[in-house]
Amino acid sequence: MPTYFIAGIDTDTGKTFATALMAKYLLDQKKSVITQKFAQTGCKGISEDILMHREIMGMEIQDVDKDGTTCPYVFDYPASPHLAAQMQNQEIDIKRIEKSTAILEDQFDYLLLEGVGGMHVPITLDYSLLDFMEEKKYPVILVTSSKLGSINHTLLSLEIAKQRQIPIKGLIYNQYPANSEFILKDSVQVFKTYLKKYGFDCPIIEIPELKKNEVSNVDFSKLFFAE
Repeated sequence: MPTYFIAGIDTDTGKTFATALMAKYLLDQKKSVITQKFAQTGCKGISEDILMHREIMGMEIQDVDKDGTTCPYVFDYPASPHLAAQMQNQEIDIKRIEKSTAILEDQFDYLLLEGVGGMHVPITLDYSLLDFMEEKKYPVILVTSSKLGSINHTLLSLEIAKQRQIPIKGLIYNQYPANSEFILKDSVQVFKTYLKKYGFDCPIIEIPELKKNEVSNVDFSKLFFAE
């Protein structure tokens, strides 16, 4: 039962949207798939990102969503997870997240575990998401965007992944916000160059800019079914 970790170069790069599109793709391939959110801040009840996943997937809210299995930690305060937890007199227990992951892995063939923020966001004061990724060694799908500064953030993420021996399975280039075709093509070339430089033999999947409520049928076969 493959589990993939969906990481971002920063916050607001489109991790949630990309995760939902990948899950929808797998559903369209008649695969049993569920998504999980590492932690969610700035909301109450069921994770907002999980709700977006289900909407795009065309799937009803599941029992594992209602009981918190797909997102064990939801905090009101919109901040880094360690601080949001602290504001509610809590501390995130990684074992609780791992237990939820194991439950989902037993029930579904594919699990897409979406991270929170960027790769090095603190989960507790002395433990970051990067530490978790290094320990678990899940194949990572890294989401970048066309925002100004994203090349820098992407290359830094690839370099630290190499240093920590984190396996990068693929790079998703979310082409939002809109940018010139010239810049988009150049960015892809830069990403290809540095993926090769750091020893990552993996595809780049491009998600075009979409209008509100529009869902693109992106082909993710190179991520999940490449021989």
